[in-house]
Amino acid sequence: MSFSRKLKDNSMIKKAAYFVCAILLIQTFCSAAEDRKAFEINKRLGRGVNLGNALEASKEGEWGVVLKEEYFKLIKQAGFNSVRVPIMWSAHSEEKSPYRIDPNFFKRIDWVITNARSNGLYAIINMHHYNEIYDDPNGQGERFIAIWQQIAEHYKQQPQTVLFEFLNEPCKKLDDEKWNRLVSDTLKVVRRYNPDRIIVIGPTNWNGINKLDKLRLPETDRNIIVSCHYYSPFQFTHQGASWAGEESNKWLGTKWTGTEKEKQELTSDFGKAAEWGKKNNRPINIGEFGAYSKADMPSRILWTAAVAREAEKRNFSCAYWEFCAAFGVYDKDNGAWR
Repeated sequence: MSFSRKLKDNSMIKKAAYFVCAILLIQTFCSAAEDRKAFEINKRLGRGVNLGNALEASKEGEWGVVLKEEYFKLIKQAGFNSVRVPIMWSAHSEEKSPYRIDPNFFKRIDWVITNARSNGLYAIINMHHYNEIYDDPNGQGERFIAIWQQIAEHYKQQPQTVLFEFLNEPCKKLDDEKWNRLVSDTLKVVRRYNPDRIIVIGPTNWNGINKLDKLRLPETDRNIIVSCHYYSPFQFTHQGASWAGEESNKWLGTKWTGTEKEKQELTSDFGKAAEWGKKNNRPINIGEFGAYSKADMPSRILWTAAVAREAEKRNFSCAYWEFCAAFGVYDKDNGAWR
């Protein structure tokens, strides 16, 4: 082989090596960017509010709230970045295969998304009060996945400002093992239509922070935000709440004054969530936190501010529960913020 031929071959080898290195660098950069996308969107969710007691009822208005176009504008003007939309899909889908969702109900959710988008709000579309799956996860799994397949296909063209949340507060017989399996199976179906959409997923025990270490998510799917709910101390946040049982009336008068002990409990709880998020490289969302109206207003203000500031300090997004009902930050009857 001639000297010039050797030089030419060496040059080709170097070019090929540079090309391979460039491809690897691009792949690494794209992978890192994909890993960061969920964190970036979580940052954009920022301060949110739940549109509770409306579409989470079996019939909108049944629990005293019907969503109005003006609400979205009010929420945006007040400085919120996002809305979480609790929805009882199970009340609007067939109980037997193919479990078809009522087209008119889809139109109502379309309206919600349109109003959120037109006001520059991110929207988390969730599945709320699917009580049947809490009691019979094995028997309801097929229906659950079928409902999500329809939602995923219907909204596949929506921008990244629309997020899906698989299930609010998995609990009861939907234990860690069953929930992890259902999450895995549902993700496979949803990703066919929405390969890059951010999905919000929380642990069992009503999205409890203490169950984060039991949550199993696919390592290769980084387009996930992990959500926890926070209502501690429960005797304060749920005093007088009928659904918390008769015992809740004994809690009436419980205050939260921001003592060192109270602050330390909050800091400790959020510290656990932050540590888990860092260890697993997952962004954290506090999907619900709020204090019921039967607590005194000064305590509610102090507690809400303390929770929100602790969330912000750790780069958690958070959504207050809720907009204009019993926990509400807005008084719809008098048209005023509380």
